[in-house]
Amino acid sequence: MMHGSNRRLANVKTRTETGLEYVMNKLDINTPFGQKVRKETRPFFPGQEQELRAELDKVQQMVDFVRENEKLVGRLSETFMMMKDVSYTIERSGSSALSVVELYEIKSLLLNMRSVAKICGDAGTQVPSEYMLEDTEELLDALDPRHDRLNTFYIYDDFSETLADLRKQRKGLEIQIRKEQKARKEEIRKTYGIVLTPKFDVVIPRSSDLLEKAKNISNLEAVSEDYMSVTFELTKNEAVYALSGQMEELNTAIDAEETIIREKLSLRVSEFADVLLANCEKIGRLDFTLAKAVYADAHRCVKPEIADEHVVEITEGRQLQVEDILLSKDKTYCPVSISLRDGVTCITGANMGGKTISLKLCGLVPILAQYGFFVPCKEARIGLSNYMQILIGDSQSVERGLSSFGSEMEELKEILDNSRERSLLLIDEIASGTNPVEGLALTRSLVDYLMEKPYISLITTHFEAACEEPGVTNMQVRGLADVDFNRLDSELRYANRKERINIIGKYMDYRLYEVTENREIPKDALNIAKMLGIGKEIIDGAKKYLK
Repeated sequence: MMHGSNRRLANVKTRTETGLEYVMNKLDINTPFGQKVRKETRPFFPGQEQELRAELDKVQQMVDFVRENEKLVGRLSETFMMMKDVSYTIERSGSSALSVVELYEIKSLLLNMRSVAKICGDAGTQVPSEYMLEDTEELLDALDPRHDRLNTFYIYDDFSETLADLRKQRKGLEIQIRKEQKARKEEIRKTYGIVLTPKFDVVIPRSSDLLEKAKNISNLEAVSEDYMSVTFELTKNEAVYALSGQMEELNTAIDAEETIIREKLSLRVSEFADVLLANCEKIGRLDFTLAKAVYADAHRCVKPEIADEHVVEITEGRQLQVEDILLSKDKTYCPVSISLRDGVTCITGANMGGKTISLKLCGLVPILAQYGFFVPCKEARIGLSNYMQILIGDSQSVERGLSSFGSEMEELKEILDNSRERSLLLIDEIASGTNPVEGLALTRSLVDYLMEKPYISLITTHFEAACEEPGVTNMQVRGLADVDFNRLDSELRYANRKERINIIGKYMDYRLYEVTENREIPKDALNIAKMLGIGKEIIDGAKKYLK
C-alpha cells in the first residue's frame, strides 16, 4: 500500500496531535503481515484521487461484509490470530533443509491460508477480489501425504518406501531387545523375589533385606542412590549389546533418510516461495482493511467524498480520542461542522470553548481520509493536501530548555519553510506566550502572510482583532451564548470547585458559527470568571474596558 514516493505529508507530532496515531494504534490487527502493512502504510497525495477513491471503495465493501457476516468475520479473525510470520523460513527453503518444526510451521500456515480462502469464498463478492489467495493445495498435499489436514507434522512413512522399511526393521529389533530383557527380568523375579518395573529398574529401600541380595546379582547394577534408597537397572548382556549395535546403525540410516526427505520437502516449499509470500502480503492487506472496516463500523465513521479541489468540509465531525475519553465518563460529544477553503479561517471563543479540539478535528478528518480511512462525521468532503502540519503547545519544548514562545517560533519557521501549494496548516493560539501587544501584532502579520498563500490555514486565537482583516473567515464557538444563566447559577451555587468546571462544561455549546459584520463580542470569559466566583466589581470593571 505504498502510494507515490516517500514524500512526507505530516510529521510525527502532527500525526499524533491530530489523533491519526491514536486511531492507527486502536486498529485490531491480528496477523504479523497486517502489522507490517500498518507500519508501511502511506498517504495518498494530490493527483492520486482515483487510487484513494478505489481504496475507500474497498473499505466500504469490507464495512458491508462486517455488518452482514458477523460469524464469518469472527472466523476470519480467529484464523488470523493463529498465523505466524514464517517469511524468513520460506526464503531459506531453497538453500537449506528445513527442520521438522519449520516444516510444521509452513504446513500450519498453509492450513490457515486454506481457511482464509474458504471464508473469503463463502463471503462471495463481498471480499474484494484482490485479497483472494492463490491456490496452495499442491504444496499442502506434499507436506500432508495422508490428506488428513491436521495441524501436526511428522516425517511419515508415506514420504519414502526406504524410510518405511528401515523403521519396520527398527521396530523388529526393539521387540527382540525387549523379549531378551523380559526373560532376564522374569529370572530375577523367580530366583530372588525382586520385581523390576517395565523400564527394567527397581528402587530398593536401604532398610530392606533385599538390598544385599540385589548388590550380589550380576545382571543388576546400582545407577543412583540417596540416603533412603538405591536404584538398580538391568545390565545389557551380549545378545542385547549385539542388538543395540544393529539398532544404532539403523538409527543412523533413518536419520540420513529423514534428512533427504526434509531436503526434498524444503525444495518443494521453495518452488512455492513466491506464491506463499504473495499470499502473506494479501493476508496482511486483508487484515488491515478488515481492521479499518471494523473500526469504522464501531465508531460511526463514513466514507469521505474525495474532491479534486482543495477543501475540508466536515458535517458533525467528532475528534475520536476526545470522544473516547468522554464516553468513558458517560458524557456525550458535541459534534462540530466547519467548511474550509484556501485562505485563513480563525476560531475565536473563551478558553473552555473547545477551540483546540475543533482544530485537531480539522486535522484528523483530512489526514484519516488521505490515509484511506473512513472519517468520524455525518459526512465529509476532502480535497487532498501536499503538506499538513499542526502547531500546538508542547511539553517537550520546555524540557529542551526553550521558552514555549521560542520553540513555537522554531516550529512556525519549519512549517512556513516546508509549506507548498495545497497545504493544510493548523495553528493553535500562536504567540499567546508573549505580551499581548506583540502577540496581536504577530498574529495579524501571520494572517496577512497566509492570506496570500494557496493554503488552507486554520488559526485559533484569543486576539479577536486578528480576525478583522478583510477576507478572513471568523468562526466562533457558541459557548454559553444560549444558556439560561439563572438555571446554571442555581446548579453552581452548592457545587465544589471541580464540580463547577464540569457543570459549566456541560452547558458549553462547542458548535461553531460564522461571525458576520456586526460582531458582538462574546463575554464567555467574563461569564465563566463570574460563575467561578470572581467578584462583581472586577467583572463590571472588565465590561467597562470592553466598551
